[in-house]
Amino acid sequence: MHRRDLLKLLGALPLASISGQLYAAPSSSARLLVVFLRGGYDAANLLVPISSQFYYDARPNIAIARPSTDLNSAIQLTPDWGLHPVLRESVYPFYSSGEIAFIPFAGTDDTSRSHFETQDSIELGQPLGAGRNFQSGFLNRLVTVLNGANPISFTDQLPLIFQGAAQVPNTALRTVGKLGIDSRQSNIITAMYKGTPLAQQVNEGFDVRNDVAREMASEMESANRNAVSAKGFEGEAKRIAKLMKDKYSIGFVDIGGWDTHVGEGGATGYLAGRLDELGRGLSSFAQEMGTQWDNSVVVVVSEFGRTFRENGNRGTDHGHGTVFWVLGGKVQGGRILGNQTRIEQASLFQNRDYPVLNEYRSILGGLFAHMYGLNSSQLDRIFAGVRAKDIGII
Repeated sequence: MHRRDLLKLLGALPLASISGQLYAAPSSSARLLVVFLRGGYDAANLLVPISSQFYYDARPNIAIARPSTDLNSAIQLTPDWGLHPVLRESVYPFYSSGEIAFIPFAGTDDTSRSHFETQDSIELGQPLGAGRNFQSGFLNRLVTVLNGANPISFTDQLPLIFQGAAQVPNTALRTVGKLGIDSRQSNIITAMYKGTPLAQQVNEGFDVRNDVAREMASEMESANRNAVSAKGFEGEAKRIAKLMKDKYSIGFVDIGGWDTHVGEGGATGYLAGRLDELGRGLSSFAQEMGTQWDNSVVVVVSEFGRTFRENGNRGTDHGHGTVFWVLGGKVQGGRILGNQTRIEQASLFQNRDYPVLNEYRSILGGLFAHMYGLNSSQLDRIFAGVRAKDIGII
């Protein structure tokens, strides 16, 4: 065929056919699930910096104890890092078998500390400081460069991350979780202490809790953006896995309830409860995937971390750098990956937060390149202008 005849033939083909076939990545058996923890979870109490005295000084009430025989102490992963003890039965086995890696000091360069702005930044995956296209999320762009990808969003509405040219179905999983102590239980406890010297303190304690809960409820609900609760995810994880192992290759689910300004707790308490539910859900997902787990990668992200120091309400406020989790049969785990720094006051970002040393688009770009055999041109369509970084996740 002469060059002129070839150009005529290509000119007659629909543009979508050219971009969808000639420029698409090869088809893949890989399964990808992105789990978004909305609200900014406290990464420092998930992946515990056990070698940092500064951590223990900065968190006198909520720090996780250094590894010991006490089951409420951190589970040692390396000389510098430990895992929250509530994940001993669900997540730690993945680490022991080399199927999970943690990436500390991860996140976006967005420094607004706004749930909404930073969530948007993460989901869009576009350069900061430029005009944003809210009809182009990075998972949708990933779908468009793959050949035969079958995406699904396990959300009430299609999230920003899946907005774009590719058609993506969604299905709701929302489950509303209950408070640790409801009003009926509060009344029972109040009655127990009635007429005792502690009655006034108990009443005042519940009054303060209720006042704070009312103040924070609207922010928590907004930050969640109708995401399923951690308890809801635990219950639905097997159903998600059944759909993904048989039909869908790229999935997204968001989980709310991570905005821990007040009463966060340490080895036990509110955050511990959410981590326990999340860990059990991830474990159930892996079990249900069966042999497809060997082809699976689950990425757990959040819009930001929390302040390194605890606040006056024994909680933590909006921060910056966080910790990503990557687990699955394809993962070269049992490691703490990415650029790291010694944790001390001098290394904090703006003297309050974890710095971001592992920009999320470069990390995910490197991951996608290995999972799907993407070239630099295809990666640039997903994360424009970002140089993919291979940190050895798979």
